Amino acid sequence: QVQLVESGGGLVQAGGSLSLSCVASGRTFNINRMGWYRQAPGKQRELVANIVSGGLANYADAVKGRCTISRDTAKPTVTLQMNNLKPEDTAVYYCNAVNGFLNRDYWGQGTQVTVSS
Repeated sequence: QVQLVESGGGLVQAGGSLSLSCVASGRTFNINRMGWYRQAPGKQRELVANIVSGGLANYADAVKGRCTISRDTAKPTVTLQMNNLKPEDTAVYYCNAVNGFLNRDYWGQGTQVTVSS
């Protein structure tokens, strides 16, 4: 099993910044992709950004140019730096890790991000 613990959510004004971090523990040796998803009230969960072991990152169009994802494979930890936040970024943000060998997803419990206008 893999456990994911998120931190860094909170309340911020529009135009502000937040950094979300997620630490994985347990059987992490086949984790080859980590990332962040978000779910706003009444909407489906959607990808924000993810990053593979080699360092290649993928971003949703809505956050390109405003977010940077990074990963420390030794720990392993994934961090999402979000800048120029907008009210539409308000959502619960979930950390995701993928075991490529088992083709299995793991999820954190979520952290609330609220952007006020």
